[in-house]
Amino acid sequence: MPASPLPSIATARRRLLNREISPAELIEELDSTMRALNPRLNAFISWDKEAALAAAAHADLSLPLGGIPLAIKDNICVLGQPTRCASRMLDSFVAPYDATAVTQLRAAGAIPFGRTNMDEFAMGSAGENSAYGATLNPAGEAHAPGGSSSGSAAAVASGMALAALGSDTGGSVRQPASHCGVVGLKPTYGRISRYGLVAFASSLDQIGTMTHSVEDAALLLQVLSGHDAKDSTSSREPVADYTAALRTGVRGLRIGLPQEYLSSGNAPAVSAAIERAATTLREQGAELVELSLPHSEAVVAAYYIIACAEASSNLARYDGIRYGYRSPEARGLDDLYSRTRETGFGAEVKRRIILGTYVLSSGFYDAYYAKAQKVRALVAQDFAQAFEKVDLILGPVAPTPAPLLHDQDRSPLQVYLADIYTVPANLAGLPGISIPCPQGGNLPVGVQLLAPHFGEARMLQAAAALEAAWA
Repeated sequence: MPASPLPSIATARRRLLNREISPAELIEELDSTMRALNPRLNAFISWDKEAALAAAAHADLSLPLGGIPLAIKDNICVLGQPTRCASRMLDSFVAPYDATAVTQLRAAGAIPFGRTNMDEFAMGSAGENSAYGATLNPAGEAHAPGGSSSGSAAAVASGMALAALGSDTGGSVRQPASHCGVVGLKPTYGRISRYGLVAFASSLDQIGTMTHSVEDAALLLQVLSGHDAKDSTSSREPVADYTAALRTGVRGLRIGLPQEYLSSGNAPAVSAAIERAATTLREQGAELVELSLPHSEAVVAAYYIIACAEASSNLARYDGIRYGYRSPEARGLDDLYSRTRETGFGAEVKRRIILGTYVLSSGFYDAYYAKAQKVRALVAQDFAQAFEKVDLILGPVAPTPAPLLHDQDRSPLQVYLADIYTVPANLAGLPGISIPCPQGGNLPVGVQLLAPHFGEARMLQAAAALEAAWA
């Protein structure tokens, strides 16, 4: 098992402000932990200690994240650093600019430190589909850490990072957070700028956070939120005071329990976690309300049609011409396209491109893609009606704890079905958070809270209450 995790952002900030440790010493602590654990866990693809120490030398401790090193998923651009998306296709690509999220972190005093491993181009839910090898789960190294933000979750859970950025297209922050036992937050679509996030499915992708605590999640969300003129989908909705919401408790809140999420197909540990969370919220004064999300059975099919269609379009740019990998064996233009994409992309990426191209092709667009968009509208309508009755929705993150890594008995379809509880939030653009629940099993299990659009403050309010009760 890895060493005890480093303190949370809040604790590290107190140490920095009390001059118990310097930013450079904090970098050295992390570097030492990474060198000890990363050869086994493979959570980081790369890290630049010298660049981090140079930034630490000028750290302004008066800023909200002054002197705090943060890990960044490998599909989020960091100026001068490799941004490979864990793919051979971008093996030599170095980002020429910072993503807006990274710019905001730097403005708040944070230090980007390390590029975390991931499923290639964010396509996967086990951390197995990386050109740089699978990430292991610190909670049980024979088990998958989840994905696609596998490296970010494992880095935080093992103590190699105080916190990390990830991306969530269908649960890729919340699900690995649940499997590794950390807090994973996906905000409302448009709450955090996507500028500089390498696109998988543009209408679903959202940058999120992995942290040791709900307090840290609120602090990072405060820094990262806001309108960005560089992102046409970025919202102008005012940013709430997320840290203030942590202290208000849940008395009087109405918490919905969808009957579709309380399936007999859930593992006993997952059912136990939901029951414990519901009991805890009730004991603290919340009202539990049974409700229905009638189109839940259709969400996975609709999600994969839409996501793969958008992936097919977004990944068409990787053709060996402008940037990225180019096959040295190509003979002619058509052969260049074919060989470059065959060699540069991994099996899962090619599988999704093929599916996406198929559903967008003539004769199948109306039969598949158009119908999937109609289902998406119905899913959003389900949630809109539910949130007329309740303030938040409680449910599982995944139907089971972390599965075995490289389990040959799992088909791609079984892997996709494991996203049943996370993809609805992406289809509807809702915020969601995974909180670790101490349910007595050998592997971590998270519970999920979903909120209406831009309801992050209330979601964090309930998450903090659960975390405090379970501490």
